Amino acid sequence: MNGPIRARDALLDPIFDNNPIALQVLGVCSALAVTTSMSAALVMSLAVIGVLTGSNATISMIRRQVPFRIRIVVQLTVIASLVIVTDEILQAFAYEIAQQLSVFIGLIITNCIVMGRAESYAMEHGPALSSLDGLGNALGYSVVLLFVAFFRELLGSGTVFGVTILRPSLDGGWYEPNGFMLLAPAAALLIGCFIWLLRTLRPEQLEEELTLGTLPEPGGEGRIR
Repeated sequence: MNGPIRARDALLDPIFDNNPIALQVLGVCSALAVTTSMSAALVMSLAVIGVLTGSNATISMIRRQVPFRIRIVVQLTVIASLVIVTDEILQAFAYEIAQQLSVFIGLIITNCIVMGRAESYAMEHGPALSSLDGLGNALGYSVVLLFVAFFRELLGSGTVFGVTILRPSLDGGWYEPNGFMLLAPAAALLIGCFIWLLRTLRPEQLEEELTLGTLPEPGGEGRIR
């Protein structure tokens, strides 16, 4: 019974209950940079899904043969190899999107989510659970990316996946594109909105309030810290 429950938790928990961006605040840089269009965000999401799932599975399979002192080097080597393969596939089959994503595909190597799951989960669990954990965290990352990209492209350009939804006034329509939505601060604002929405629906994710207390001092007086 515990097996199916653990597998379900490994896959589903990172999507909303322990989202890597909304709750752990990891992988934010790429979320700011590649979310000006849905197509770029979708391709980036698929790339992270492939790399994170594959790296977790691979590292889990070889974890008992990896000396502890060089584990980070091995993890980086596995992740970098998968990123190179992913980049080559994009260059071959989605060249325009690959050029649009530019350096951010390569920076998956240093993505905190990928490295964090390899070190904290894949090194401690079997390949099946590690694969599900990698897939779940990648899906959680993708949910935020697509949420942000949807509103940035819609409000910034009036399109979704390049299809005109809000016809701009320059083309005879009524909508005036909001240029602010195409800037990185807009992505930060939308991520904040996503976090607010998620924690409104799931109040258990709210942090406990920090309270100040007094620590006793040798002279019998208390000092606030």
